[in-house]
Amino acid sequence: MLELRPNCECCDADLPGDSPDALICSFECTFCRACADTRLHGRCPNCSGQLLARPPRVGQALANNPASTQRVRKPHTACA
Repeated sequence: MLELRPNCECCDADLPGDSPDALICSFECTFCRACADTRLHGRCPNCSGQLLARPPRVGQALANNPASTQRVRKPHTACA
């Protein structure tokens, strides 16, 4: 099972595994809703794919498979 990214690649906002504000592309690049809407206009800056809501991981599934502790941040032009 893939680990959930714990933060927005753009602004570094925390995105816990059960966050309703996490969006991902088909490659699971992860962004917060604010960056996806205002800076990225619904498109992943890595692959140009559509950003959609990341399904939340809740309850025992989240307890057994928590989000990663390794933060991912990339220097996208839109995020500067």
